Amino acid sequence: MTTSANDSRTIIPITVARGDGIGPEIMDATLRILDAAGAPLRYDVIEVGEQVYLQGHTSGIAPSAWDTIRRNKVLLKAPITTPQGGGYKSLNVTIRKSLNLFANVRPSKSYSPFIASSHPGINLVIIRENEEDLYAGIEHQQTDEVTQVLKLITRPGSERIIRYAFEYARAYGRRTVTCMTKDNIMKLTDGLFHRVFDEVAAEYPDIHSEHQIIDIGAARLAAMPEQFDVIVTLNLYGDILSDIASQVAGSVGLAGSANIGGEVAMFEAVHGSAPDIAGKDVANPSGILLAATQLLVHVGQAAVAETIKNAWLTTIEDGIHTNDIFREGLSAQRVGTAGFTDAVIERLGQQPRQLTPVHYQPGGIRVAVAERPRRHKQLVGVDAFLDWAEPGRDPDVLGARVSGALPDGWQLLMITNRGIKVFPDGMPETFCADHWRCRIVPADDRTITTADVLEVLHALDGTGLDLIKTEHLFTFDGEPGYSLGQGQ
Repeated sequence: MTTSANDSRTIIPITVARGDGIGPEIMDATLRILDAAGAPLRYDVIEVGEQVYLQGHTSGIAPSAWDTIRRNKVLLKAPITTPQGGGYKSLNVTIRKSLNLFANVRPSKSYSPFIASSHPGINLVIIRENEEDLYAGIEHQQTDEVTQVLKLITRPGSERIIRYAFEYARAYGRRTVTCMTKDNIMKLTDGLFHRVFDEVAAEYPDIHSEHQIIDIGAARLAAMPEQFDVIVTLNLYGDILSDIASQVAGSVGLAGSANIGGEVAMFEAVHGSAPDIAGKDVANPSGILLAATQLLVHVGQAAVAETIKNAWLTTIEDGIHTNDIFREGLSAQRVGTAGFTDAVIERLGQQPRQLTPVHYQPGGIRVAVAERPRRHKQLVGVDAFLDWAEPGRDPDVLGARVSGALPDGWQLLMITNRGIKVFPDGMPETFCADHWRCRIVPADDRTITTADVLEVLHALDGTGLDLIKTEHLFTFDGEPGYSLGQGQ
């Protein structure tokens, strides 16, 4: 399919994935509007999603599709269906991480009084780190009772997304950037994100910056979303906050999302493929359409994006609504997918009378991560994790056994169970699973090497204890790179 635009502008190739469920019909509706608005685009269609999964591609995308995405550098993707059962990887996560789409940009805005919303003043943007955190997907079953997931936060990844948030705020006239973490508990991982936020914020004195703990921040977002302007946060928190914001704004079905990388960008609706309503001409195409306006801004077609978004706003203002947003007394006409599409096309060139017309800045926000000197790293001990479930599970028994096995010059500093210190001087009420962390350090201030640690681990293995994992303990410029045990 190619654009119907008939002008001398350079035609911009984009990759299109029509998706599953309602995906094909809402994508076709969006492309009709893009063509009618004169967007100078060429559509190179690829297949992703359910049928590709069933062909044996566990990531939901065929190898040949990557070449098209890389060549065009822009992907407009409709929702997909992931088959039930194990073994299938998340297509979104695969695309985001493979193509370095580090920034998820999700606006949430109320269109009250034309779409029902309990928060008519909401107009915020959530900028979510897209590649790291628990979404790295590194999980292990370590004992019969305990599983683990690794939360990975990097300084470059944190700086990149935080700097993008401030650049976005500056480009779009936003006044406040709010960082949300849980660094009162996760002092190293979330703590790093918060520290980098403070460092970067100091470079943008024209923009107000603040930090909130994620739990109270999420509560405030649900109760008082009008207080927020731009929110920047880690991957998992951003995923949750984005859905909260979309819902309180009026409908998740209206939300579009941009995934921005250094070279490639992906634009999509945030809702699912809704197979139960597929093919019934009732789906709302607004999510993917608004994502397409983000795409147009990104490729330098801000004027076309304005034309489409203002026609969409006029349609909403005129009360022409699909079933998901139709409300008696607010809406004037209930329409299906095709009817809504026709209504938007009819209003191209018009501007809303009550809702604020949009004006977009050119796209192409670029960020660079500053080089910084590496700190001095020194090995100071090891956390040895054991699978131990002897009758009674007495931490003192385990502590004596570990201490007795250590070579001369080493000491067992503590044992924790699920992060809580249980040896020495643990509380008898503490529940203990079969997963134990033994913190082992030199008894003096001598310098140690990995070979010294291996000697300790070999000694533990010789006792018959089930050693399942180790974490080296390091300091960086003398500061500990590890957390204390709870109660230590």
